[in-house]
Amino acid sequence: MYDTQKQLFNELNQKQAELTKRFIDYWLEYSFFDSWQFWCTLAMLVVPLILLYFKMDRSKALLLGFFGFNVHVWFTYIDTFGVKLNFWNYPYQVIPIMGVNFGLDVSFIPVLFMFLYQWIINNDKNFYLYFTLLSLTLAFGLKPLLVALDLFQLTNGANYFHLLLGYLTVMLMSKWTTNLFLSFKKTSG
Repeated sequence: MYDTQKQLFNELNQKQAELTKRFIDYWLEYSFFDSWQFWCTLAMLVVPLILLYFKMDRSKALLLGFFGFNVHVWFTYIDTFGVKLNFWNYPYQVIPIMGVNFGLDVSFIPVLFMFLYQWIINNDKNFYLYFTLLSLTLAFGLKPLLVALDLFQLTNGANYFHLLLGYLTVMLMSKWTTNLFLSFKKTSG
């Protein structure tokens, strides 16, 4: 590494560490156990996982889990992209060092997608139709509700249509990745 590169890299890491400390201080002051927003974001993390435990079709657990993990990964990538570029942010967190909403990325959205996928498989419904409807509901229903509750903020020109594109991307990437791996299973014997 060149000296100027090393110096810049060290400087950026130092600023990132300082910023992380400030976010932790912010969390302790405004988003800690004594705020209803903390408990709301914690509920988005815990309640869906409890429901999943009791309501998942266990005969399809591996398929649903693989699909849900894909949703989690793609949604986290898109959410991180939006947060890092300051298109949106989350003023209240369960875990202060996560820039994204941990409850939405890890639990609420993946479990919601898993339940819809389970219902589609069990009832032989059109995946693309119902997931498009869910994406519309999340982008134009859930996110405005989170904005109204001040749990989510859109910035720098981002809007609900951009969020819809993100949900549709998550839907397609998760479906296509799952289908790809299912095709590997079929061709292996």
